[in-house]
Amino acid sequence: MVQNRSAGDLVPAQSAVRPVLYSRKGMTTAPNKSTAASKPVQPGFVYLPLIAGWLVPGGGHFLLGKWVRGALLAASIIAMFALGLAMHGKLYTGAQNVLDLLGLAGDLGNGLLFFVSRALGLGAYMVRITTQDYGTIFMVVAGLLNVIAAVDAHNLRTGRKS
Repeated sequence: MVQNRSAGDLVPAQSAVRPVLYSRKGMTTAPNKSTAASKPVQPGFVYLPLIAGWLVPGGGHFLLGKWVRGALLAASIIAMFALGLAMHGKLYTGAQNVLDLLGLAGDLGNGLLFFVSRALGLGAYMVRITTQDYGTIFMVVAGLLNVIAAVDAHNLRTGRKS
C-alpha cells in the first residue's frame, strides 16, 4: 500500500492493481414478456405470410387476420404501382449495370403485379420524359414497400412483433 499525499489515504501500489474483469451476466436485454407470454408461435409453415405477402400486396396480413393493415398496404402498393404504369414508367427486365440490378430487385418485390404486367407487355416503355422517370421510381418503391410489408407479416407470424 502506498499513501496518497493529498488525501492521506492508503491506495494500492501499481504492482498490486489487478485488472477489472467484466461479467456478461445481466448485460443482455430481457425478452419482451408481453409478446412471449401472450402469443405462443403456432405450429405450421411460418414463411407462408412472407411468401403470400410478397406475391399479393397485403396478402400476408390478410392470412393473419390483420384486415385493416392488409387493406391499407394493398391499396397503397397497388395505387403506387398503377400510378407508375399510368405515367408510362419502365419495368426493369434485365440488368446491364448495378443501378439496373437494383431497379430489377425493387420491381421484383411487387410479386405478381410485376409478372402480370410483364406478361401483358406493360412497362416496356423507353424513358424519355421526366414523368416516365417518376413512374419508374413509383413502381420500384412500391416493390420495396411490398417487401417490407411481407417481412412485417412474417414477424407478426413468428411472434417477433405484436
